[in-house]
Amino acid sequence: MKLIRFGEAGKEKPGVHINGKNYDVSGFIQDYDEAFFANGGIPHLGWMLEQHKEMLKPVPENSRLGCPVAKPSKILCVGLNYAKHAKETNAPIPREPILFMKATTSVTGPNDVIVIPKNSVKTDWEVELAFVIGKKASYVSEAAAMEYVAGYCLHNDVSEREFQLERGGTWDKGKGCDTFAPLGPWMVTKDEITDPHALRLWLSVNGKMMQDGNTDDLIFNIPQLVSYISQFMTLLPGDIVSTGTPAGVGLGFNPPVYLKAGDVVELGIDGLGSSRQNVIAYAGN
Repeated sequence: MKLIRFGEAGKEKPGVHINGKNYDVSGFIQDYDEAFFANGGIPHLGWMLEQHKEMLKPVPENSRLGCPVAKPSKILCVGLNYAKHAKETNAPIPREPILFMKATTSVTGPNDVIVIPKNSVKTDWEVELAFVIGKKASYVSEAAAMEYVAGYCLHNDVSEREFQLERGGTWDKGKGCDTFAPLGPWMVTKDEITDPHALRLWLSVNGKMMQDGNTDDLIFNIPQLVSYISQFMTLLPGDIVSTGTPAGVGLGFNPPVYLKAGDVVELGIDGLGSSRQNVIAYAGN
């Protein structure tokens, strides 16, 4: 299944994407939130679609799509998790996963704007495969790890490199700015993805291909990440883990290339759809 959430920001309703069309399931499902995943929401939704698919109402055309998961308790990200990306940034291959968090306030829909933060001069892009946790995970073994994965989605881990690398402290301050986590268009349940470690992922800026990689270049795979992260914190249903980005980020060019107002970012992953974000400047005081 492909889960969507549609409607005005903050008022999204749950839906499904079937054969190229979006349908409203808000009459059957409250939302794709922690309770949904924890209480067997995916198999229940599958049964409902089989029994009542003729009752589904189409989503109005041109409806905005939101993040396909409602209010994740946390967004965990893995840094330098592609061998070629580590090489382009002149970083050593990590011995253990590098973890950081994105603020939940950074989450937007797949086609919402990216706002360059106030005083930013180094806003960058990162196409990533994200996965969604399906049940509470603590001290999970690698062998059992995939039992805790509900599905996958496309993520642009937008990053401000000066904030991240030159302002002291952790990476988080360059990762959690508003609009820095466009997610979707869909959350695709794991049964639809045969091998998440063999997916092409790509990103272009103004029509120019900047990233064109494959998840077969991951240093730490999904079972390793679920097991590793769960040794340090409990992952809750609906939490999002983003697995890192391939080579081709703006920081890796010589000289570096960064986003500016007016740019258009497009990205996609095999089986997970594509998204498009217009870049605008911060307009506040």
